[in-house]
Amino acid sequence: MDEQMEKNAHLGHRKRLRMRFRTEGLDGFAPHEVLELLLCYARPRGDVNPLAHTLLETFGSLKGVLEASPQQLMQVNGVGEEAATLIGLAIPLFRRYALSLAEQKTVIDSTEAARKYCAALLTGHRTEHFYTVCLGANRAVLGWRLIAEGTVTEVVAYPRQIAETALNLGAQAVILCHNHPDGLCEPSEEDVAATHQIYRLLETLGIRLLDHVITANGKACSMAELGRLTPRGRKGL
Repeated sequence: MDEQMEKNAHLGHRKRLRMRFRTEGLDGFAPHEVLELLLCYARPRGDVNPLAHTLLETFGSLKGVLEASPQQLMQVNGVGEEAATLIGLAIPLFRRYALSLAEQKTVIDSTEAARKYCAALLTGHRTEHFYTVCLGANRAVLGWRLIAEGTVTEVVAYPRQIAETALNLGAQAVILCHNHPDGLCEPSEEDVAATHQIYRLLETLGIRLLDHVITANGKACSMAELGRLTPRGRKGL
């Protein structure tokens, strides 16, 4: 195949991928085809199929590729700044979309609502992130703040910073949440001890700690529901 014929073949393949997406969505796409479609917009010329397979081999799965940071992606031969930025945008964009959906219901009045809101907030993070969600009257969401970001296995939550965040937003109640990237959803003994410390501090300020949600591997666990939120073992919101 000469150069012109090869160019035409690649252009035809790109056109077919775009057409399939417009007519069928991504449901019928293999993981490498999803990446090919993205890469087509970052690399206007050439065959991106080998690079899509290399990315999957490097990061283990489509999930791994999409959750990789732009810096990690650019370590792969053939991935430039444009491709890394485009792929790296996917999960943060979905997170903003999920939060937008969650914020349509601005009142967190049940454990299930707390789990859904926190799961949206923590979507796609590969290291531990710890957030404070502040609620006002009738448990309406006033806002949320990232309190700490850690390694793959741990994060340090600062009780004073949580308290200051709640006071600054005028919160009457607080929901804490963080993720466990190692895939274990249940709270550790360290999680329980830290939560009790935060609970006692907020209690002195007249602010209720309603829940501490932990997410991992697509699941969300409520410490309130487990009866481990407070030293007295209160259950539910």
